[in-house]
This record gives sequence, C-alpha cells and structure tokens, in this order.
Amino acid sequence: MIDMPPVRYARSGSISIAYQVTGDGHGADLVVAPGTVSHLTHLWQRLGTAPPMVERISRFARLIRFDKRGTGMSDRTTGIPTLEERADDIRAVMDACGSREAVILGASEGGSMACMFAAMHPERTRSLIVWGCQAAFISSADYPWGVTRAVYERRLLDLERDWPSRDYIRTWGAGIGPEASEEIVDGVLAVFQAAASPSAVVALERMNGDLDIRGVLGAIRVPALIMAREGDPLIDTDAVRDLAARIAGSSLRLFPGRSHAMAAPWLDLDGEPIYSAIEEWVTGSAPAMSTDRYLTTMLFFDLVDSTAQATTLGDLAWRTLLDRHYAAVRRELERHAGREIDTAGDGLLATFDGPARAIRCARAIERADRTMGLSGRAGVHTAEVERAGAAIRGINVAVAARICAAATADEVLVSSTVRELSAGSGIRFADRGSYTLKGIDGERQLFAAVD
Repeated sequence: MIDMPPVRYARSGSISIAYQVTGDGHGADLVVAPGTVSHLTHLWQRLGTAPPMVERISRFARLIRFDKRGTGMSDRTTGIPTLEERADDIRAVMDACGSREAVILGASEGGSMACMFAAMHPERTRSLIVWGCQAAFISSADYPWGVTRAVYERRLLDLERDWPSRDYIRTWGAGIGPEASEEIVDGVLAVFQAAASPSAVVALERMNGDLDIRGVLGAIRVPALIMAREGDPLIDTDAVRDLAARIAGSSLRLFPGRSHAMAAPWLDLDGEPIYSAIEEWVTGSAPAMSTDRYLTTMLFFDLVDSTAQATTLGDLAWRTLLDRHYAAVRRELERHAGREIDTAGDGLLATFDGPARAIRCARAIERADRTMGLSGRAGVHTAEVERAGAAIRGINVAVAARICAAATADEVLVSSTVRELSAGSGIRFADRGSYTLKGIDGERQLFAAVD
C-alpha cells in the first residue's frame, strides 16, 4: 500500500503547478498529463488509499502526476492556457523532479499536450503513450470524425446552463459510460467540481473544441503507443486509428468496453490489461530515437521599405536606428521566451515553444518599431525542422520565410497550423485566402493575426 505523498509545486513562468511523485525510482520515469480536469488528492481522500492506477503503475515506474494550470491544486488562472503553455508545464514538472527523460502518458485531452511535448522535446521524451484521444473534436471536410461546430456549440450552451451535468459525465465530457450507476456519476462529479469552476470547465471544453493537432503528429519522432476502448462514448475509434497512422512507426492497441476510462469497474471492465500493456511498453521500450528533428514555431520578421529609409537617413543615422530596432527585438524575445537564431540586415529568425508567444512577440516588436518611425512585417509557422548546430534548416524554414514575405506592412501572417494550435490564446485570425509561396509546392491557407 502506498501512502499519499506530499503535493509539491513546480514553477512554470509565474504559475505554480502542483505535482506528486510515487514509486521507488528504480524504473523509468512516467509523467501523466491528465484529462480535462484532475485533482491530485481528491481520490486519495475519498478512497482512503492510493487510486488503483497510481498503485499499479508505481510498481514499475517512478510515477509523476500533476494538475494542469487552472485546475486541481495548481494555480487558478484568469483565462484558459494555450496548448504550448500546458506542454511547457510538463517540462517544468520534470525539471522540478530532476527527470531528464520520461515516458509521457497523455490521457484524453491530455493526449494533445503530450503529443505537443513529444514533438517539441524529443530529447526528453523516452516514449509516448496516448490514451483515448483524437486529433480534433470538430468534424470538417477532410476530417469526418467528431461533431459539427453547431452541435458542439449547443453542448457548450447546455453545459453552461446545467452544471454539474450528468449527461456530460456519462457521454461527451468524462465519458464514463451510459451504464454507470448514479453513485459513480456522483463521485466523478465531485472530482470535477473540486478540480475546476463551472466557467473553467466550459472554457476548457471550448478550447478543446478549437484544438486540431494534426499538424503536430507528423513531427513526433519517438516510439508511440496509442490506446483506446472500442466502445468509447467520447471518441471515434476510426479517429484514433487516424491519429496513430499520422505518427510514424506508432503502435495501436484497442481494448473492449464502453467507457472512456482505463478502468471501469461499474461496467465490469478491469484496468489490468491496460496497465499490463503500459508496463510492457515502459519497461521494454527503447530510449527515444536519436534525432535532430523537432517541432518548433518560427518567427521571421523584417522591416518594410528599409532600403528607402536607409537612403534617406544616411548610413550612420540608419545604423543607429537599426541598433535601436534590434535592442527592442531582443527585449521582446527575452520577454516572450524566444530564441534568436539569425539576423541579417534588417531581418530576424527566432524560434518559440509555441505560436501564441511568437505572435505576441511579433506584435510587440511592431509596436516598438512604430514609435521609431519603422514599419515591420512578420510570418509565423509551426513545423518540424532540423538542428544544424545553433541554426535550423529544412523546407519548413523556407515556408516560414515565404509567409513573412507575403505579409503586408504591420501584419503578422500565419499558417493554418499556427491558427489551429493557438486555441485558447484569445488571438483572433482573419482568413487571407490561399497563397502560392515562391519555391514551395502547393497552396497554403494563410491567416492574419488581428488585435
């Protein structure tokens, strides 16, 4: 029997992330990114002992669990965090635990942030496990699974009017299954009410509806195990197969049962086959594949009409103005956690862990430039690149540069992937239509970030 460990806190920027560690540390580290909401101690206190999953996994791994920012015992925040911020919370918790490398297990909605982390940080991801997750929850012309936007909006409206919602717990929210007893539903509702406020649950589900991680999956270069139940009331198993097919070399395992949960005793669904599959994967999985490829967000920024201004001002005055511009650029890069990769003339290439920071950084640079009488333009793209020392290379670097070149003065132009991964950021986008980018095959749908 495991005694409940203390709740500790990791700092992720200005936010405190609550986490617990169980297991003796002789096995691999396994970090669990939870579903929509969680509460580290609620089940311990209700059961008087360790939750079954904690007890079972702690036998073969050092289990690291945390509550996502805004939920459970972590800091409650204003607004809903973006996918990039939540993925970075995994890094913060690993750092606080002294974990250099871990198996990352993303459950349900936590699967999105686990996939994002694995793509961004392959050097810290021993392998990836995804339970009960699909790439998007809103159907589209090229994604037939999920529900229409109108249906999803009606669900959110019903949730806003009727929380705690028993239908939400049984079906499209927690997905514990239609045959669960009223007592089980009461217990899950108690966890959700302890873990998040009604408005937070609605906002989290709204962000989930906006998420689409298809652009992330192809950049995952670590061993991946994708799992779900065949009768899951929350997700479509064909969508799970699609997710697995988008991750090179991934393994797919489907289990019987009509529940979103790993273990569902109310439906006579024992979690042991799933825990055994996880144990086999964790104890037998090879370290992450050696690769210099990873997912990143690129920001290209350059000044508009700089040649004409330089001619008008003269070399000395222009150099002084350019020095002021780059001083502002570097202040904003530091403020938004950007990494300067290259500067040439009046152009900049920087990388970020996620798109919202890159967009906000570009906007801040533009505002600073306007006070100096300068005008800039920016292109933002999230994609896989290859490390080349301190530089990056690959076709996606060229794509980002071409997006910048297509922008007009004082405009931040972004790819469709950036727009999809910015769910929850509060950033709005205007559709600029399809572009044929110089030297790049095919058309690209581009969007302008608007204030």
